[in-house]
Amino acid sequence: MYDEALKILKHYWGYSSFRTPQQEIISSVLEGKDTIALLPTGGGKSICFQVPALLKEGVCIVISPLVALMQDQVSNLNDKGIKATIIPSGSSQDDIITLFDNIKFGRTKFLYLSPERLQSRFIQEKIKQLHVNLIAIDEAHCISEWGHDFRPSYQNIKILKELQPETNIIALTATATNKVINDIIASLAIESSQVFKKSFYRENLAYQIFKTDDKLGKLRKIFTKTKAPAIVYVNSRAKTKEISAYLNANNFKSSFYHGGLTALEKKIAFDNWMSEKTPIIVATNAFGMGIDKPNVRVVIHLNLPSSIENYIQEAGRGGRNGNKAFSVVLTNESDIKLSKELLKKSLPTIDDIKIVHQKLYQHFQIAKGELIETSFNFNLLEFSNKYKLAPNKTYNALQILNSNGIIELNNNFNQKSTVQFIVSSNQVLLHYKQNSTSKNFIQSLLRLYGGIFETQIKIDEFYIAKKTGVTSWFVIQELERMAENGFIEYNKATNDSELFFLHPREDDRTINNVSKSIKVYLAQKEQKIKDLIFFIKNNIICRSQQLLSYFDEDFSTECGICDVCLNKNNKISITTNEIISLLKERKEATVEEMSVLLNQKEANILILLRELLSEEKISSSNNKYFLI
Repeated sequence: MYDEALKILKHYWGYSSFRTPQQEIISSVLEGKDTIALLPTGGGKSICFQVPALLKEGVCIVISPLVALMQDQVSNLNDKGIKATIIPSGSSQDDIITLFDNIKFGRTKFLYLSPERLQSRFIQEKIKQLHVNLIAIDEAHCISEWGHDFRPSYQNIKILKELQPETNIIALTATATNKVINDIIASLAIESSQVFKKSFYRENLAYQIFKTDDKLGKLRKIFTKTKAPAIVYVNSRAKTKEISAYLNANNFKSSFYHGGLTALEKKIAFDNWMSEKTPIIVATNAFGMGIDKPNVRVVIHLNLPSSIENYIQEAGRGGRNGNKAFSVVLTNESDIKLSKELLKKSLPTIDDIKIVHQKLYQHFQIAKGELIETSFNFNLLEFSNKYKLAPNKTYNALQILNSNGIIELNNNFNQKSTVQFIVSSNQVLLHYKQNSTSKNFIQSLLRLYGGIFETQIKIDEFYIAKKTGVTSWFVIQELERMAENGFIEYNKATNDSELFFLHPREDDRTINNVSKSIKVYLAQKEQKIKDLIFFIKNNIICRSQQLLSYFDEDFSTECGICDVCLNKNNKISITTNEIISLLKERKEATVEEMSVLLNQKEANILILLRELLSEEKISSSNNKYFLI
């Protein structure tokens, strides 16, 4: 069976061998054992259930928390020639019957479901009728109240055991403490499961935390030295654009990425980064799904991440090729204070959640006791502005309502633009006969998409651009121009969300039913940021040792390459008197200037500056230090 697994791996993924411990996990699954796989980011979790499912007759049911994540995996499998499907939002009962018939008779190998979808009695009955060869629970840490993305609906997944009692389960996650693993075992009732846990230790990844008041200067310095691909994480959409513009102005090629971009804009930014047309990408934590670029040299956090779990996943995107890589956090005291304030501003209370919930019904004019089963087009900013709500806190309230099964919110639901010609092709070509570029573009469009005169056809602007040898912006401009001239109907992919109400309107009563779970979640969020700040401030214990300890791993050897280890090995060869002499001579200087003039690392200069500041011998303004 192992040889067959290798053939599948080679045929579909192009690899000639499994990574440690993929082979052991796959063997456990093929032996029919319930299995828990804890593999850090980039460890190849999906292969652990996809390969054995392909070796067995029947369909694999995959439970996943995010619609976008499911769509991405389904798309990747279909591109490889593997039949995979997802139940589209808003599917009618007839649609679902057709889909399950296709699964049964069309040799579909993977059915992706959200935990909320699984609660449908109708879907449960349809699952009973399938030949299910494996149940895969992705992001299994969501089961536990102690996981960093707890979702109450995940605790109902065990229904699959009742529907398919002979089928074994594999639960997969990138980040979980022992407490979370025990919760997964208990919730799924898989007490005799095999647990495979790959160490979080990355010998080639240097965790370095720099305290600096001049983050942009430090960023510039890093990219002057490092020319390899990089990711810069920031905490807001506006900052992605702002920091990317700053880097480009300083002759560093970068692009930006955040959840508010259209599907097309995300694809362009991602592809430019992957091809290294823009080797640096500035992003929010929305940039994470499906990233498998092996040669990322540096991952920089310009703002603090929201938890240690998020940090280790984001940092772990560096150095996947085994070469030395750096995880750099740029921070300062005001940054830490700001993180605490942002948490307070962004984390809703139970009362805040009740208000958002009630306003949703008001926004869509739904009466008490009424349940509308069709979807609504939802724009977060429009909603927030209408009811004078803080967008960030409102977004988090909506996510809590979504994870507790009160609403279903699918971001960027209309991920494809549509086009239909409303006049004949001859009329269009006649109009553009003097413009050969436009004429060639239209002819290419007609070749690429059949039936474009009869109905609205889904198109991909980026694909059209690639096939016609023009830019995607040119494609969009041409389509918009043709629409203005009345030749086509062009519906550009929207950035709105699709919202479903899952319960009749009962206002506060609905929230009261899940308030206990919500309170636990909110308390956990506060604890996560406290744990992170403790890690950032702890400059005594090796960074790798701290991270491994957090995930209940024993590791007695220091890494030797983090900022803590390097500072221990780096003796400060100057005194505060030399800094005072320098400031007497120059009047004022930045940390960067002092570092060059005194031939010392900035970290050493900062240690001495803190001492002089506490003694009130110097002061600072605009990142410059001077004598008092």
